Amino acid sequence: MLDNRRFVIITFFGLIGTAYLLRLFHLQVLDDSYSIESSANSIKRITEVPFRGQIYDRNGKLMVYNTPVYDLLVTPYKAKVQDTLQFCRLLNIERHTFDSLMTAAASYSRAKPSMFIRQLSREDFARIQDIMVDYPGFEFAKSSMRTYTAPTMANSLGYVSEITGGQLKKQEGFYYQQGDYYGQSGLESFYEKELRGRRGVKFVMQNVNGVVKGSWKDGELDTMAVAGKNLYTGIDFDLQQYADSLMVNKVGSVVAIEPSTGQILAIVSAPNYDPNKLATRHFSENYRELAENPYKPLFNRPVMASYRPGSTFKVIQALAALQQGAISSNTAFSHAGVPMKCHGGGHGNSVPQAVQHSCNPYFYRVFQSMLYNNDLSNTYEASRTGLAKWHDQVAKFGIGERLGVDLPSEYKGSLPDVEYYDKVYGVKRWKFSNVYSLSIGEGELLITPLKMANVAAIIANRGYYYTPHIVSGIGKKDNPLPEYKIRHETGIDRKHFETVIPGMVGAVEAGTVMRLARIADVQIAGKTGTSQNKKGAAHAIFIGFAPADNPKIAIAAFVENGVWGGVSAAPVANLVIERYLKGKTENKAIENYILHKNYMPHIAAPAPKKPEIKDSTKKKELDTPLAEKKAKPVSKTKETTSPGE
Repeated sequence: MLDNRRFVIITFFGLIGTAYLLRLFHLQVLDDSYSIESSANSIKRITEVPFRGQIYDRNGKLMVYNTPVYDLLVTPYKAKVQDTLQFCRLLNIERHTFDSLMTAAASYSRAKPSMFIRQLSREDFARIQDIMVDYPGFEFAKSSMRTYTAPTMANSLGYVSEITGGQLKKQEGFYYQQGDYYGQSGLESFYEKELRGRRGVKFVMQNVNGVVKGSWKDGELDTMAVAGKNLYTGIDFDLQQYADSLMVNKVGSVVAIEPSTGQILAIVSAPNYDPNKLATRHFSENYRELAENPYKPLFNRPVMASYRPGSTFKVIQALAALQQGAISSNTAFSHAGVPMKCHGGGHGNSVPQAVQHSCNPYFYRVFQSMLYNNDLSNTYEASRTGLAKWHDQVAKFGIGERLGVDLPSEYKGSLPDVEYYDKVYGVKRWKFSNVYSLSIGEGELLITPLKMANVAAIIANRGYYYTPHIVSGIGKKDNPLPEYKIRHETGIDRKHFETVIPGMVGAVEAGTVMRLARIADVQIAGKTGTSQNKKGAAHAIFIGFAPADNPKIAIAAFVENGVWGGVSAAPVANLVIERYLKGKTENKAIENYILHKNYMPHIAAPAPKKPEIKDSTKKKELDTPLAEKKAKPVSKTKETTSPGE
């Protein structure tokens, strides 16, 4: 019995000893990570940041690429600088900059390397590389800088900058580290995960002075960095730059779409800026300059600016009324009793004629017919029922909701419904007379230029659309996100578009578009509009597509303070259409006209602050936030009283 116990005890301790020996063998012989940890003083782990994916246009032209540069890193506890002024002269920085950079590095970590100076060019690197061996604690790391081939499309392409502390905390997983670049806006932000690639790691041997002596174990443990995926866009880069040139000295937007796919051909936000300004190590100063510009070049107008659609909305009204049966193609209306005037006389004999001449009284009656459905016995209840049906139909055009474009910060706009007016006026306390401004695209309606370009694409397609998107392929061509392959139907019968489109063709050829803006041999279907603006001159709008019978391009042009859509916005849109379809500009007269037009609004300089008064007893500032709020622009004009073209 005693021998059995002794055998069990010996066996137990033998097994434990064997387990420890096996574990020790694994750690010291098989497991390289232990070997690396135990050799911390001689083996260095280097993280390799991959190149971001490049961005191309629809024809394979490079729009955004990477330029190799070098970053200078510092490890504070190792850093030794004997002559600070000489060091500053070497790097071309000020002494206070040196102090602030060292303080920031020490606050991050005294033992870990962190960013000291970003984006040294190859020339700067070559100039100081040998000298930097005299400054322990400083080391170079290969990096890259986003580079843009032309000063165009800045807001849509976006920019990258150092990741913020808040973004580090919110990240999923632990991919990003302090000092990493991160897509902050535009495509760079929307497709960040696809563009960033995958990190690599390599292990190198170094001596006590930190000099690299070669790779560890011939690179057996190294992992290669994988570059980010390239983005292929539907943008026509030449067309984009041409559209930019037409919007010089103007504030507004141009959005052109390929109707059959939803791919965006050009997307202009004016005024524009050179995206290279936010790609250098002088990011902070350049960003501040752009942010303080009173014309707001950082504001991405195609997806963020909101306008009343004005008379361009009449095409939606006509289609919705035709679908509901409230009118027919030949319905005529009298102007009697209508609180709106028609442009150039009576044009209320048919839908095409009303669209061609943008007849306000006609669409007043169209909207009234939809809301009341010929039931005037209870105007309050009829208005509620009619508006609900109208709202549901208009919403199918993408009005009042986000379309889902592949850009961040898309504004959904405003499409008022029954609940909205119940809150404003009270339940059963409003009727058509309270909301009739919606009939001509005014009132509480708010849209973005992207939405109106999409409306043009819907009409071009005779009733459907694909969500507008810039990127047509990720990693390879013709590989967009799945949601951009879905066809969205508006529920409007095709025959009704064949009623409205002749009126749009008439608007361009013999209606509200100036004669000079017509394009030879290209039949354009379009609609002009004027959007009321309480802060100055009205905004000019034009939507259209071409060729009318086989559309290849749909477009919306917005020119702030341009007043008349047929005079200010239509020439811009039609020149873009001509350039896209013909590959050249033949209508030099209208091109010269629009290139020399300046619609930039006057913006008064901010009111100067009053001087600070000091005395021996107290300190008092005379300038206050209230005083700043009261500062108003010098230039003011009355709001447009009769929305027109």
